[in-house]
Amino acid sequence: MKPGLSLRVSQHLSLTPQLQQSIQLLQLSTLELAQEVEQMLGDNPFLEREGDEAEGAESAAGGAIETGAGSAELSSNSSISKAEAGSDQALAAPEWEAAAEPAVTGAAESLSWEGEDQGAAGGEESWEGLGASDWSAGGSGKGQDGDDGVDAIDLARSGESLTEHLHRQALSLRLDELDRAALRFLIENLNDDGYLEDSLPELAQGLAGEDFEALEELVHRFTVALGLLQSLEPVGVGARNMAECLRLQLRERLAQGERDGLDEEAQQLLRLALLLCDQPMELIARRDLRKLVSLCGEREEKLRLALALIARLEPCPGRRFADVQRQIVVPDVIVRPVRSQAGRMEFQAQLNPEVMPRLRVHDVYASALRGHRGSQGHAALQQRLQEARWFIKNIQQRFDTILRVSQAIVERQKNFFVHGELAMRPLVLRDIADELGLHESTISRVTTAKYMATPQGTFELKYFFGSGLGTETGGNASSTAVRALIRQFVAAENPKKPLSDNQLADMLKEQGIECARRTVAKYREQLKIAPTTLRKAL
Repeated sequence: MKPGLSLRVSQHLSLTPQLQQSIQLLQLSTLELAQEVEQMLGDNPFLEREGDEAEGAESAAGGAIETGAGSAELSSNSSISKAEAGSDQALAAPEWEAAAEPAVTGAAESLSWEGEDQGAAGGEESWEGLGASDWSAGGSGKGQDGDDGVDAIDLARSGESLTEHLHRQALSLRLDELDRAALRFLIENLNDDGYLEDSLPELAQGLAGEDFEALEELVHRFTVALGLLQSLEPVGVGARNMAECLRLQLRERLAQGERDGLDEEAQQLLRLALLLCDQPMELIARRDLRKLVSLCGEREEKLRLALALIARLEPCPGRRFADVQRQIVVPDVIVRPVRSQAGRMEFQAQLNPEVMPRLRVHDVYASALRGHRGSQGHAALQQRLQEARWFIKNIQQRFDTILRVSQAIVERQKNFFVHGELAMRPLVLRDIADELGLHESTISRVTTAKYMATPQGTFELKYFFGSGLGTETGGNASSTAVRALIRQFVAAENPKKPLSDNQLADMLKEQGIECARRTVAKYREQLKIAPTTLRKAL
């Protein structure tokens, strides 16, 4: 084959480093952006926060280099301009306290601990299958029905975690060194809900290794410590499974009732609830009264009362120790109502200045670089200076895009801010993309992990997008509005005769919305509403 030369013309898209950084910054959440800014501030000497230039001047050449008055900055109105130094509003990442790890030797006689009492905050999870409407945080036991009860937000603000709460109670127990160390070890191995997930032999195996005698001794120590742990507050802590957690709470109620002279009928009901907890949990979750009657040998009416009693218990003892403060969402955009010149109520979207980093190019180092042209490292330093300028520009572009998209959403969903989710209109990413001249992928990045504070609450930007369902008039109804209607229908239903998915579909049809039963079931599951059988009152 004879070699030859040919000319070909083609088009292709090349992602420059600046464009890649712009895309990356656009999809970051607020916390991730703050971390990225901190990393860039540590890596690039030409980048500084507004207000840090005085400190930089003292550290550069003993202050011998005089700087100009202007420098590039990112101000709260998202504009790059030349301005004097302002206040330092740094986005500092939260400081997490590290928990001290316990040091435990292999044998029981050398069981010892080092470090201070610290633990992780508990999380909140629900018992799936039993119906959210049946569970209440104010279950039985100490600290729930009496004056000892503590609100979850108050607990979160106090900063006390479940492990710290238990360690504080353990200090009041008169134990020898080994038993205290064993109890402390079990407390540290609880999960966020207050359950002991690993068995006692497994925990002992990790400490004793192949030493069989030490293993037996540790299992004995842990068995004693488990009884002490399960006697602490909140009642149910230290349980190995759901059934044991419920039994601990019922036994506490029964013991309290015997001390307080509870009538015999109420005590019998508690004993029946204990008997129910010995049965498979699947039967209780499904409320399978027919099988429970045959297993327990009791009448259906009494079983209904016992199931209702179990439903009022707390399946997650560590629930009220959840760190609510760390779940607070900081909005990127704030929507405020304003009066137009015509007197009409309008809504305006503004960027939240608290989440916007105030950055600028370091004037001292930039001036020093201009005064040393021709040096060996000049090209590399010029590149770092350009990176700092591009970083500031990309952050400005990120917030400008978020604001543009937010304003377009506010304009499309005006009725939502006045009347709530029932007035939500159908909206897809393509609608906003066509209006702003952007790609759908850009709108998707902007609306992910970005939040908007509105008069109706704080929502992720993706919340305002939803498909449309056909109506009898030929229009469309937003899926968000349909879900809101389903929630209203269920909230107003008769607890003894809950609405089925077919009935909900018929009720939506009466409202002029064509919605199939399968679609109703999907929306109901998205709303975390239990099926008809689990919503039925006992």
